[in-house]
Parts: sequence; structure tokens; C-alpha cells
Amino acid sequence: MDVAKRQSGFSTRAIHHGYDPLAHGGALVSPIYQTATYAFPTVEYGAACFAGEQPGHFYSRISNPTLDLLEQRIASLEGAEAGLALASGMGAITATLWTLLRPGDELIVGQTLYGCTFAFLHHGIGEFGVKIRHVDLNDAQTLAAAINDKTRMIYFESPANPTLELVDIAAVAQAVHGRDIHVVVDNTFCTPYLQRPLELGADLVVHSATKYLSGHGDITAGLVAGRKALIDRIRLQGLKDMTGAVLSPHDASLLMRGIKTLGLRMDRHCANAAQVATFLQGQQQVELLHYPGLPSFAQYALAQRQMRLPGGMIAFELKGGIEAGRRFMNALQLFSRAVSLGDAESLAQHPASMTHSSYTPVERAQHGIGEGLVRLSVGLEDIEDLLADIEQALRASV
Repeated sequence: MDVAKRQSGFSTRAIHHGYDPLAHGGALVSPIYQTATYAFPTVEYGAACFAGEQPGHFYSRISNPTLDLLEQRIASLEGAEAGLALASGMGAITATLWTLLRPGDELIVGQTLYGCTFAFLHHGIGEFGVKIRHVDLNDAQTLAAAINDKTRMIYFESPANPTLELVDIAAVAQAVHGRDIHVVVDNTFCTPYLQRPLELGADLVVHSATKYLSGHGDITAGLVAGRKALIDRIRLQGLKDMTGAVLSPHDASLLMRGIKTLGLRMDRHCANAAQVATFLQGQQQVELLHYPGLPSFAQYALAQRQMRLPGGMIAFELKGGIEAGRRFMNALQLFSRAVSLGDAESLAQHPASMTHSSYTPVERAQHGIGEGLVRLSVGLEDIEDLLADIEQALRASV
């Protein structure tokens, strides 16, 4: 079979898609185009670029050859027509929502969201005339009742940060099929290696590429993928004019380097997390445990259907509440006490006082974020060392 004519696998595309070394002087690794602006062969050519009549790069706030390759890669991996790179996950989220929503529109969102997303909705775009409605998206009747002629978007995370609650992406997409409503999914926790929302009916996927896609904790970046018409709008409105959240070519290159090993890393993250979750399930100090890979997880069947693997994130609460959780976290020696996730290093954080401190205590209770909840991002270390660290920290938590 002609290799050039067959559909390449995920990791092959993560390494090779969109780049021919022989078209770049034989450079095996794609060059970094460290430039802000571009020379035009003629005035007419430049004018045509600005008018959108001529494809080409004319200013790096809008496009850049290094970012273009990254955008082609994420589009291929997500099964999208086009991709867009931005300076952070929040840059991707805000550019998308500022572009597609207007005063008077209604936005339906999942019950639990990342703290900065929650803050942007309620203290940002929500103060500019967009009505925000938190809905149990897995309750078909509740969702149907929430949708009206002003609804323009349904936005959610699956799994949700930090509770790991899942949303049935295909069911939500089907609920608005044929209507002028965009379904936008934050796929940060899964990456396209574990879950592809566009194939389940979503219109757009957003990522904090700072996390698993980069995998090394050394850059901040965001990505959006979806239909070309939508991506073009977000590029020319949300990115170019509204946020200016431009990713640097150097960071784009580092992100592409990380994506090359995404499949290998996600397999190890998931394998380690599954063993950590199984260990925690057997500990008497653990009161609540959230991990999509456990049969005891309330949405285990949905996880099996929607996700290739259950991911590298775990959330749990200890008997003794917030004080036990603090003792546990302070006793950790290998896990770093740090926010973010998806790094090679294992991380532990306390959502109520860290990533979700933008919620009030009442709001956290309403959205299922316990005051004693601990969130683990299980890294790539040897599993025996991770389990030993957790075991000694659990002893110290009593």
C-alpha cells in the first residue's frame, strides 16, 4: 500500500503532519519564524493580503508560519477543518466567546468549570449583557427547558475541573442539532488522544495547551479547533482585535515538540493514575473519590463510551475534611504542591483555595466543589515512588 495515500495514525500525524523537511533545506525539525512582520513583493500583493483576497502572512498577530504548522497539527489530531493558536487557554476561551456572543444572547454552561473560566463568565462577559445559565447538561429535560430563542452557545468541560464530572457530548450536540447554537467543549483534561468532541457532534474544541499538549510545564498556550469559517472569525475578531492573545513562535515550536510525544505520555499518565486511584479506593481515610476509570465512578459507562482512556486526573476528599486534606498535601514529598496539570511531574493542589478560589464558598457548594477536595495530576514518575509518597502522606493526614 502507498503510505502517502493511507490515513496515518495519531502519533504519526503528531510528529509529521503538515511538514516536509526537504521543503525547508532538509531541516528535520521545523524552523522558528521569529518575525513580527513580512515583506511584500508588491503593494498590490500586500493590499490583497489585508483584504483577504490573497493567502499569505502579513503580520504575526494574525498568522505566522510556525504557528500555522501547529494549527494544522491540532486540526488534524482533533479531526477539524482548521485550528488556531493563542497565548493561553484563557486566551482561547475568551477569544472564542467574545467572537461568537453578543449582548442579549444566552450562554448555557456546565455546572462546574475551571475557576478563571467561571470568573470570566460571571465577572467578564456576563457583565456585558450575555446571560449565563448553569445547567445539568446530562439531564435531557432540564437542558431542553433551558434552551430558548436567545441561546447561542453551550459551553462545558468534560471531564470538568476539578470534580471530573463528565458530559455526554453526543447527547448535548443532538439536543441542539439544526439550531443556531454552537457547542463548545474544553478538551484540556483529555486531549485529542483520549477524546475527540468534534467527532461526537461539537462545533468547537478549546484547549489550555499549557497542560498535557505541551506536557513539560515550560510554556503557556491555547488552541481552538473546528470548522474553518468559525476559526477564521475567531482569528480575525477574537484574536486580532479583541484580545491580542498572540502565541510566540518559540512557544509554538516548544508546543509542537511536546505534541510529538503526546500519545506516549498520555498512556503513562493514564496507567499511573489508574493505579493511584485503585490504591486510594482501598484506603479507609478516603471518603470520596472521583476517577472516571473506576467502576464505582457514577459515570463509568459514559467514560468507557466517550473516552479512549480515563485520564491522568484524580480528585478526592479525606475523612476529616479540609484539615486532613491540608495535612496530606503538606506531607507530600514527591508530588509538588502546584496548580496546573499535565506535566511530567506529579502535582497536587487544593481547588477551594487555589484554582477555584474565584468561586465564593456558597458557589463552590452549589457547584460540587468540596472545601476539602484535593486534586492530583498524576505524572510520569515510577508508580512505586508515587504510591509510597501517597501512602506516607495519608498516614500524616490522620
